[in-house]
Amino acid sequence: MRRIGILMMLAATLLLSGCGYNTLQSGDEQVKANWSEVVNQYQRRADLIPNLVNTVKGYASHEKEVLTQVAEARSKASSIQITPELVNDPAAFARFQEAQGQLSGALSRLLAVSENYPQLKADAGFRDLQAQLEGTENRIAVARNRYIKSVQDYNVVVRSFPTNLVAMMFGHKVKPNFTVENEKAISAPPAVNFDSPPKPQPAGK
Repeated sequence: MRRIGILMMLAATLLLSGCGYNTLQSGDEQVKANWSEVVNQYQRRADLIPNLVNTVKGYASHEKEVLTQVAEARSKASSIQITPELVNDPAAFARFQEAQGQLSGALSRLLAVSENYPQLKADAGFRDLQAQLEGTENRIAVARNRYIKSVQDYNVVVRSFPTNLVAMMFGHKVKPNFTVENEKAISAPPAVNFDSPPKPQPAGK
């Protein structure tokens, strides 16, 4: 009986391996690793924002609307609980994506406003923060692209026969991915051209 049990276990192992069980596990781990890098880069961006906002406030404190938008967008993005399960929840993933997209938009508006203030643009601290932010946005784009590719590869395995049968057996489902609609907008680093002439300030400022 013991020998029969061992043979059955070996047969089951070979069957699962041949049907893509190991591929599913490997793909799932790769998705998790790439997702962690995406989160790390978004967190790096969030950590830069308070200093950036305070620097801009020192030269343009009356730009309250833009400063408030950045602060609120950062707060909303940071309030979303980031767990490994998020990558398996389409609704939660969509909320995360939307929040990060709103923060990207708010940052772009903040950097655009800085064009109105020559002294701010000349501030060494601001220039350093802007360069760090731009570099972080580039790293976000790279991390997102890696995540997108790993999810695509994983989802193909989950949907393909016969691995789809093994996937159903062990609860592996298709994972949500970043949408095409906002991929370009989010992954493009906010650009500030310090060489361009300053825009005229509105009257009264």
